Amino acid sequence: MEKDPSFNVLGSTLGHCSTDPMTGFFRNGACDTCAADQGSHTVCAVMTEEFLAYSKYVGNDLSTPRPEYGFVGLKAGDHWCLGASRFLQAHEEGCAPKVNLHATHVRALDIVTIDILRQHALPLEAD
Repeated sequence: MEKDPSFNVLGSTLGHCSTDPMTGFFRNGACDTCAADQGSHTVCAVMTEEFLAYSKYVGNDLSTPRPEYGFVGLKAGDHWCLGASRFLQAHEEGCAPKVNLHATHVRALDIVTIDILRQHALPLEAD
């Protein structure tokens, strides 16, 4: 699988999202993507209790550890490469998490507008 070029939604080099826990479609700590990433795991989001409960409610339990997949389970404060459509859905439901724009891949803009991402940007990133 060949990665798409690593640029963020601000037009600069894609920053790291998290290595603890290790995130990303390629499990390289960045929200890199490629054609095989059908979920477009391109939004670097900071988990909240509210979002984790919402995600579990809509069928994607991100908080329960799944050791058989090497997944430790997420908790509030963890950074995670979230599927862009799930982020948009959470935005529409009023429970979207904060976003690290520097670590959000430009391909997220195929699904989520930059205005919506900026609404949820971490402090000091919205400008």
